[in-house]
Amino acid sequence: MTTENGRAPVHRNAYAAPLSRALTYVLLIAIAIVVLIPLYVMIVTAFKSMEEIRTGTLLSLPHALTFEYWSKAWNSACTGLRCEGLKVGFVNSVLITIPSVALAIAAGAVTGYALSFWRVRFANVLFTVLLIGGFFPYQVLIYPLVHITSTIGLFNSLAGVIAVHVVFALPVVTLLFRNYFATIPIDLFKAARVDGAGYWRFFFSILLPMSVPMIAVAGILQVTFIWNDYIVGLVFGGINYAPMTVQLNNIVHSTYGEREYNVEMAATLLTSIIPLLVYFTSGRWFVRGVASGAVKG
Repeated sequence: MTTENGRAPVHRNAYAAPLSRALTYVLLIAIAIVVLIPLYVMIVTAFKSMEEIRTGTLLSLPHALTFEYWSKAWNSACTGLRCEGLKVGFVNSVLITIPSVALAIAAGAVTGYALSFWRVRFANVLFTVLLIGGFFPYQVLIYPLVHITSTIGLFNSLAGVIAVHVVFALPVVTLLFRNYFATIPIDLFKAARVDGAGYWRFFFSILLPMSVPMIAVAGILQVTFIWNDYIVGLVFGGINYAPMTVQLNNIVHSTYGEREYNVEMAATLLTSIIPLLVYFTSGRWFVRGVASGAVKG
């Protein structure tokens, strides 16, 4: 079809698609800038001296690259009455996070397996109870858990912090694994049973190797939650097992005289390194796990 001058007509859709794509890129770039500006300010401030911070602009680059303030935040920053830096809190956070994540994933995987394939009696009722527990505000449970842990001798101990984290993580982790296992054909389970595979043989030999993406999803979620947790570590850990988040709060709020913003920014960045490393090293598994059933069911 041609017009009177012999040219083909130009459709509006020919211009709509490039314009829509350009607007999408502009919007994404604007959102990225808004999100990254605070991170940029934190990074450049962590390398500036206090003279630069007082006299320079917020977005200006540091005159000299030095890790003096990072070293002070790690080794000698005062977290209350102690001036031992974040290194003590880092060790405490590692001792809390690793067993808490491992136990939560192990218990959630077994529970999700039982609710999906083994179909124990009242499985739907148990799953509903766990689901309600996952969305119940855990701050409401702080006082009962304090009473329980103090009664059994776990209050203000490393084991008590780990136990509380596992209790809070179990509903969510069970939900993830149950929904993931529900996407696996039941015929696979029946065939394994015919071949003589028992409860644990099927779980460890067949089901668990297939669940690597879901283990990555649960691991990233739990590492992020437990490492960044403040309330559980503060209430149940006490002074001896305070994680990095509690010590970071003490650095910010127990400074006397001049506020050392460079040390505070360096301490904040040090506190967030581990969750970032975990996500960047296993992010592709996280995407695969979400796509293969983490949020289905």
